[in-house]
Amino acid sequence: MLRTLKVLLILCVATAANADWEKLTEGAELGRFTAQKPSIIGNSQIIILRIDPAYWELVSMSRSQTQETENLTARQWADKYNFSAVINSGMFAKDYSTHVGYLQADGHINSSRVSNYQSVAAFGPKQADLPYFKIYDLDEANVSLTALQQQYSTVVQNLRLIKRPRENRWKHKKRMWSEAALGEDAQGRILFIHTRSPFTMHHFNEELLNLGIDLVAAQHLEGGPEAQLYFNIGGQSMERFGSYETAFNEDNANQRAWPIPNVLGVRQKKGGETPPEQLMKKSN
Repeated sequence: MLRTLKVLLILCVATAANADWEKLTEGAELGRFTAQKPSIIGNSQIIILRIDPAYWELVSMSRSQTQETENLTARQWADKYNFSAVINSGMFAKDYSTHVGYLQADGHINSSRVSNYQSVAAFGPKQADLPYFKIYDLDEANVSLTALQQQYSTVVQNLRLIKRPRENRWKHKKRMWSEAALGEDAQGRILFIHTRSPFTMHHFNEELLNLGIDLVAAQHLEGGPEAQLYFNIGGQSMERFGSYETAFNEDNANQRAWPIPNVLGVRQKKGGETPPEQLMKKSN
């Protein structure tokens, strides 16, 4: 009897979590969640676009690659370069072009500077025994940036939010901001995460870990007005941008997307789903 009740409880929890996902098309789902502990501003909504790499290709693109004369908004990047979804790829330097942290993308080096950030998103593996997409922790044994540079075509170093597997690594601090983040779930799916309502990152991490989305790792991409997410998939489109950031823009009044130099975008793979035997194995 106790075993039956336990199984029913697990099924109920799973159903509740799954009910928050809306299928947009094959391999792309939209999640709309509300923080359990609300923000001081806005509706406390957390938007997550869940992308299955069996159906979608993840791409890093920078102004230094395309030779754009000006930065573009997430929506403009999507329209101009045929992306179905776009999010920030990370913070950038005062030149409004160079990524803060190491960034290589398909042979192009936007930033050769290796920071002390411990989170690296790697995708486009060069060998068949690696997952297509994975967020690595540089302070883990047998993980090094040098190795990842050789193993993957694209490597993006950013501030860490959540260390594998599911460890909140952000200390309690009073600073808060709108947030764009990159996550990975237990099935190796790509998570584009955005909230306009500001949170401290410790609080935000706890909210993400309690959503029931099987999140295993996450990294910070951008905060404040520059934090963006845009998609146009399955007949639905959404453009989101942040506003609040402590000591920079302490209000919810921003009404426009700010141009950004570096983005992560997704495109649907030609021919639909990648055959299982050809898809790189899921991350552990």
